[in-house]
Parts: sequence; C-alpha cells; structure tokens
Amino acid sequence: MAELIELLPANYKNSQEVVELQEALGNQIAAAAAAKADVFKQLDVNTATWGLRYWEQAYGLKTDVSRSYDYRRTRLLSKMRGQGSTTSSMIKNAAESFSNGEVEIAEDNANYQFTVKFIGTKGIPPNLDDLKDAVEEIKPAHLKAIYEFTYLVWYELDAKNWTWAQFDAQGLTWNELEVLS
Repeated sequence: MAELIELLPANYKNSQEVVELQEALGNQIAAAAAAKADVFKQLDVNTATWGLRYWEQAYGLKTDVSRSYDYRRTRLLSKMRGQGSTTSSMIKNAAESFSNGEVEIAEDNANYQFTVKFIGTKGIPPNLDDLKDAVEEIKPAHLKAIYEFTYLVWYELDAKNWTWAQFDAQGLTWNELEVLS
C-alpha cells in the first residue's frame, strides 16, 4: 500500500505534524486491513483460529482450548462430514480424516455392527480415542463399532530376505518394526 503522505501535495511533506499524522493513519489502516483479513480467516474451518469456538458451538462440540488447532479442526471437519443420514462412506471419510490413511468399512447388519479396518497404514492411529469419539457421534446408537488394525506379519518380514546383520543395521525399535511396510 502506498504511503498516505505520497497521496498529498508535495508541500505537505514539509510539515512534521502532517507527516506524523499520515504515518499514524497509515498504521491504523494497515492494522484494520490485517484485522479484516483475520476475521475472514475465521469463516473457514481450515484457517480459523480464535473462531474455532464458534464453529464448535454451532456443531455442538465442546471447546477444549488446550487442544491444538489442527486437532480441533479435524474434529469439526469430521462432525461436518457426519451430518445427515449415516452411511458407511460417511464413517469411512470421518475415520480417514483422523487416521491419515485408508480405511475400509465392513458392515455386519445381521449382528448390528460394523468394522473399521485400517488398511492404509500399519499399527494403531495415534489419536484412536478421538476417532472413536467421532464415530460414536456419527453412527446410529444401535450399531456397535469394532476396530481392526493391520500389523507387520513375519512372512512379510521374511520376504525382505535380510540377514541378521542387515536386520540389526536397520536399528528399529519393536514399535517401528510393527509398522514397517
């Protein structure tokens, strides 16, 4: 943005009072523009910060300011995706937003249950409890959710044809080995 003093006739540039006034006005205009941009950021869940509490209130979620913005956004997006009649694809979308990996939903209508199977990444997602809470909010009350995880099995490890020395050279912990792909 051009300096305000540059918009005035040249003789005003000689007045210290006018220069300072224009500088102060310029600072206020810049602050107002920044505030406006920040307010517009709050209108999108993906960029909201202080406005997340309004989104959470609108979707009936409890606000927990001790949680990160990313966590709160993920929860909101999951809730937003879960509006309307519940379908397996809706649960799949919500589960994938929490697990950051591919999920498969297997319905077992005869037993009033369904299985959420994590097939995109191995191991247990780090925020499984949050995912379970989101699925509980979405699913019909009469259905039971079962969670199934994928792990490394020995034949997959054998397929790497590592010697013990090569295996030791990997320097993997047991948890790292469990999710090795």
